[in-house]
Amino acid sequence: MRYQAYTLKNYLTLSQVQSSLSPAEIEAIRVVGNVLPFKANNYVVNELIDWGNLSNDPIYHLTFPQKEMLSHKHFQEIEKALKNNLSAPELKSIVDNIRYDLNPNSSGQMENIPVLGEVKLSGMQHQYNETILFFPRSSQTCHAYCTFCFRWPQFVGIDDLKFAAQETSLLVEYLQQHPEVTDVLFTGGDPLVMSAKKLQEYIDPLLNADLPNLQTIRIGTKALSYWPYRFVSDKDSDDLLRLFEKVVNSGVQLAFMAHFNHSNELKTKVLETAIKRIRNTGAVIRTQSPIMNHINNSADEWAEMWKRQVNLGCIPYYMFVARDTGAQKYFAVTLEDAWKVYREAYSKVSGLARTVRGPIMSANPGKVQVLGVNEINNEKIFNLMFTQGRNPNWVGQPFFAKYNPDAIWLNDLKPIDGKSKFFFE
Repeated sequence: MRYQAYTLKNYLTLSQVQSSLSPAEIEAIRVVGNVLPFKANNYVVNELIDWGNLSNDPIYHLTFPQKEMLSHKHFQEIEKALKNNLSAPELKSIVDNIRYDLNPNSSGQMENIPVLGEVKLSGMQHQYNETILFFPRSSQTCHAYCTFCFRWPQFVGIDDLKFAAQETSLLVEYLQQHPEVTDVLFTGGDPLVMSAKKLQEYIDPLLNADLPNLQTIRIGTKALSYWPYRFVSDKDSDDLLRLFEKVVNSGVQLAFMAHFNHSNELKTKVLETAIKRIRNTGAVIRTQSPIMNHINNSADEWAEMWKRQVNLGCIPYYMFVARDTGAQKYFAVTLEDAWKVYREAYSKVSGLARTVRGPIMSANPGKVQVLGVNEINNEKIFNLMFTQGRNPNWVGQPFFAKYNPDAIWLNDLKPIDGKSKFFFE
């Protein structure tokens, strides 16, 4: 299949859109699409979306802006600006003000930027001791954008919200000075929008340097879901796979952190072929997704996803909670409901799928897992635990929060001991 990308302007002219959506729905997409980034491709449009059942189609909600993704106030502001035909600078000013209201770069990401000497490494993040995130400048887009994506600030043209690194020399130097770092995670955007040649320019310096601490290169990607032809029939697919083999043969583990948000993404033949080709290089594929209203808020759906992933040779890894940014309220599932879905789905799969952990909030202090809702002295409480923390001493120690049936994020919770703050605040 030949790749065809769609932006907001040309997507709204597609015959599927014109025949399946009302003028009001198309206008809502145009309004919201001016604030939240929008992009798709012909594989998503033709292979993954059921145009005859859009109201219930998870991939439609996953890729198409919906009116309710903005507050009523914000929606009206943009709608009015478009009707009044404001100039581009005037419209951008209104849009950017709304974007700043949507909590861009949540969870303290701007606090994670490392420093080398006096140089701020603005294309990297280092929150946990063992893992550093690297944002190649050449990967600042994706094959399609997820409407829930917490990385949306990367794609909206506001430079002070973007993480991007031009080359890896400073990364190599940082790794040499920080032997505690064992894992480098290439993220973006999506690193696999890059050509094999460009990706190799980023990876080779890591393999050629003297880095005995480097154990794993991770690639955070949605390409398997949104463009599996990247690994099958693109003009440099074979070159890309040879690069994966090169990483593995060097003694460094290559881990795909693959994003699958619904089982419908796991059912095409080209996806099966892509996974087989990747696994044949020696790379390991781990899978993750947030739990989201309108997409996958069902124990049966999660159980089906995990079973299908295991059957394809992937390793279920994380069930996340939708982050406190962008369209969070549209996708939000309460922490209690997320735990119930996780627990029920977990009970329906074999031990091979029980590698998954969740539900987990990637919050400012670290990754916090909801272990359950329990009772202490006849009072309901949340039982929580850090699986990762800014302070490694926090990891693995259960702690408790007052029960709040409406809680959707960590900042909705309070300690049970009467204190105003948790021990990590």
